[in-house]
Amino acid sequence: MTAFRLLRYFSTVLNSLRYILETYPSGSDSQGCGRFTSLRTVTKKSLMPLKTIIFNVLFVFILLSHIPAYSFMSDTGIASFQKEIAGKPVGERIALWAEKFVGTPYDPDPLGEYVTKKVIVADERADCMYLSFRAVELAMSLTPEEAVIIALDKRFINRGKLGNNGKVLNYEDRFQYGEDMIDSGRWGREITEEFGKVTEITGSRGRKKVKMVLKEDLLKSLRSSKSSSSLNLRDGDFIFFIKAVEKRKVGEIVGHIGIVKTEVRSQSERPSVGDSTLRVETRIGKSEVRNNEEQRAESKDQREIYLIHAGGLKNKGGEVKKIRFSEYINSMPFIGIRVSRFN
Repeated sequence: MTAFRLLRYFSTVLNSLRYILETYPSGSDSQGCGRFTSLRTVTKKSLMPLKTIIFNVLFVFILLSHIPAYSFMSDTGIASFQKEIAGKPVGERIALWAEKFVGTPYDPDPLGEYVTKKVIVADERADCMYLSFRAVELAMSLTPEEAVIIALDKRFINRGKLGNNGKVLNYEDRFQYGEDMIDSGRWGREITEEFGKVTEITGSRGRKKVKMVLKEDLLKSLRSSKSSSSLNLRDGDFIFFIKAVEKRKVGEIVGHIGIVKTEVRSQSERPSVGDSTLRVETRIGKSEVRNNEEQRAESKDQREIYLIHAGGLKNKGGEVKKIRFSEYINSMPFIGIRVSRFN
């Protein structure tokens, strides 16, 4: 049933209800609460609208109980978008797929719904781990079926296994810690040192030390340049957010994961640079066309950097959000970041 037909059906139900209320005026009990006139005073003929409204209400409730609260994309839609963006760089594809999940409800399952149900695809809800998994799997494949095959490699420390019924047999072998993902080398090349002074903190789970860029150093860079574009982040970069040592609960070093999405500012937000061919005056009064490197440097200042992440808590809910990177860094509860990039 289409949304339009469903709305028409609701309208019919409401009209029927209004008719019933007008036909059977309410009396009042000793406490002043409205109630229907006794059904014994209603004739068999006048009961027909009441039966109709009861049937309609029951039908609508049954219909709604079978409609999912949120629907991501059909396999046909996924395949179509995979084909549409196939020629773009892998990082851009990752960012575009992450963006598709914006608005998806946060997964409240402590293990992750996909783990509990032992499935690869559970797109109706997402936590930060599932968003990371799925964005990469869809970006690196050309069909929904191929994305499942890639998932068996990317989600697991060794390799995932599927049973004859399509259920995952060994989710206990999955990546459960963000630090294991970035240290495996299978989740991009670590480029943390490109983003500022590296600081070491105490590690855990076999790691003596962990390197990261402190939140304070990131904020200094953002304030000095007045733009997050100076950090040279690219589409599809993975940001692993580091927890303070005293806030670790089960030895986790990474407390959250997000994906970078860059966008060119609107024309009204850009600095005025004239036409598309950039020229500068030389000392002798002649003009020359700027080289490509200079134009690329100029374009950095025209970019806005966003973070796409599953913003929520297991006991409170939330959704996948897209927020300016600088805003998130400024208010985040983490002490630093590590960064990886798929080439």
